[in-house]
Amino acid sequence: MAKDKTEDPTLAKKEKKDKKDKKRKHSDIDPTSAIVGDEAVETPAKKEKKEKKDKKRKSLPAADVDADGDIAVVDVKDEDDEKKEDSTAPLAALVPFANPLCGEKEQKKVLKGVKKAAKSKALKRGVKECVKCIRKSPPSNPTTNTATSLPSGIVVLAADISPMDVISHIPVLCEDHGIPYVYVPSRAELGAAGSTKRPTSVVMIMPKVGKGVEEDKEWEEAFGELNKLAVKMGGEVRV
Repeated sequence: MAKDKTEDPTLAKKEKKDKKDKKRKHSDIDPTSAIVGDEAVETPAKKEKKEKKDKKRKSLPAADVDADGDIAVVDVKDEDDEKKEDSTAPLAALVPFANPLCGEKEQKKVLKGVKKAAKSKALKRGVKECVKCIRKSPPSNPTTNTATSLPSGIVVLAADISPMDVISHIPVLCEDHGIPYVYVPSRAELGAAGSTKRPTSVVMIMPKVGKGVEEDKEWEEAFGELNKLAVKMGGEVRV
């Protein structure tokens, strides 16, 4: 009788299972690591990658790294966007009746005149002081003012005042007394030009220098130029 050469089915199943286990263990091993004994050791490639990641994390500010040590995503604003926001933000705070409002060129001339007036002690600051001076001024027509017949003063108001009722009555007083007035966008810049540390809502430039200061022909010419600019801007109504 010939010998039966068929294999034991249980033995074949066992060999098949061992092959699958070996294959699974091989796939679980990280290709960048090597096994020494029972522990996995980092290969040079993995170690170099980890060092690069640590250096990048150390170079970032603390705010850009979260609690787990991972790099956090930070929303970075463009410089052009910040400039746009800065340029448009003050416009929303301007009073609606700011007319005539100085442009960039006119603002430089007006603030330069305010600085000269402060040096010559020919400047009134604040609502109370300016209103008092306006009421004492004789009524006149600003359109008829000339180099020889100048107004009692020139009023410069800040357009970013809140609440607006603080200065809303001043333009009416100026028109009643024939005093030209203009608006500048920033009260902080107006205060700085008037040699004060605080923002100023309104200043009044006087035609004559204050006490203790010698008469200056240059200041009279500068006041005449400011008067022409204020009268010209007052004749242009901007809607």
